[in-house]
Amino acid sequence: MSGAQSVAISQRPVALTVLRDYLTLTKPKVQSLLLFTTVTTMYVAGDPSIGLVFLTCLGGALSAGGAGAINHAIDRDIDLAMARTADRPVASGRISPAVAIAFGVLLGCSSVVLLSLAVNPLAAALSLSGLLGYVFVYTLWLKRATPQNIVIGGAAGAVPPLVAWAAVTGGLSGTAFFLFAIIFFWTPPHFWALSLLIKDEYAKAGVPMLPVVRGEDETRRQILLYAVLLYAVTQLPFCAGGFGVTYLAASMVLGGGFVYCAVRLLRSADHRWALRTYLFSLAYLALLFLAMPLDRVV
Repeated sequence: MSGAQSVAISQRPVALTVLRDYLTLTKPKVQSLLLFTTVTTMYVAGDPSIGLVFLTCLGGALSAGGAGAINHAIDRDIDLAMARTADRPVASGRISPAVAIAFGVLLGCSSVVLLSLAVNPLAAALSLSGLLGYVFVYTLWLKRATPQNIVIGGAAGAVPPLVAWAAVTGGLSGTAFFLFAIIFFWTPPHFWALSLLIKDEYAKAGVPMLPVVRGEDETRRQILLYAVLLYAVTQLPFCAGGFGVTYLAASMVLGGGFVYCAVRLLRSADHRWALRTYLFSLAYLALLFLAMPLDRVV
């Protein structure tokens, strides 16, 4: 084997590590569920072409990825203090904060240009509002200031259905805002269930998450309260005539399951129910949004 071949082979792992780090900056695991709600909402709003779905999802991925990259840079001190996140690219020093911010801004600008030219200006503006809300309202302001951070800041994560609706119809409707509300009310119990599992890490990092500031018992009560509120909110699209019986049945079964998990969590101090509630919340949102286009087909 020649020296040049040896150098090329040795560089491959380095290149792969760099690519993996930049992909990590975009928080792909978080994006997957957001993009799924985007796709399903688009098919509720109308009959979009595959090309429009692809371009809308690409624009949304660029926007969310940009917000994630900037978040990595801003929260590097918090990430470094928590074992779960200490190896993230910026926290570990593999990527500098300035480079991460520049990368995030580039992705965000690319999203605005793409959505404006290939989809429509309203979709671009809504997507940008989600990025700005996540960076400035949640990350820079609320996260370190109040245990209600995820309640108010969660609005940024609820923007994808609005972007999807605007992409297909060119405007917004009551149903689009109902879908926004569903994700808005889903976010706190989903995130608080996770925060129960890593409360000590948040306390170590000085982040005022609800379990740290008000204790686990109050967090469990709040999870149940929001699960009940979420159940009520999910009935609104049916009551307003936006969906039919298929959606209604799915929302009742899934909502009942979420409330059941929350009740069991309230009654038990065992963190296994916190994990089960968290995992169920992921499946809950995916299945609920899947039921929406299925309802239209049925």
